[in-house]
Amino acid sequence: MLPARTYSISINRDWQALYEAIWRPEVFPKWASGLAESDLRQEGDKWLADGPEGPVTIRFTPHNDYGVMDHFVDTGDGKEIHVPLRVIQNGDGAEVMLALFRQPGMDDEMFARDAKWITRDLRALKNFVTG
Repeated sequence: MLPARTYSISINRDWQALYEAIWRPEVFPKWASGLAESDLRQEGDKWLADGPEGPVTIRFTPHNDYGVMDHFVDTGDGKEIHVPLRVIQNGDGAEVMLALFRQPGMDDEMFARDAKWITRDLRALKNFVTG
């Protein structure tokens, strides 16, 4: 079992409307900094991107009624990193939650760097959808 931390941000927008606005893979580069400078391109049921540490392959959860936006990232070593991402109802608004799993071999500094990255991306997502 991997150690994990969950990060979230509250957004004053109906959760289902928010999900509908952001679930498509081609929207991710508008707020996810790891994909922002990449040419995200579809190849079958996977997407290819140029990540900060080299080429990556990403599988995205299909559209659903539950706000699930999980994705699975393969950085080239054949192992997929599961990135659970959810949009859930929070009163009249939404909560966007992302779980960060500490991967084997990841030291404290790397884990902290990824946590900051996620926090920055969640803020960028909020700015993107609220203008």
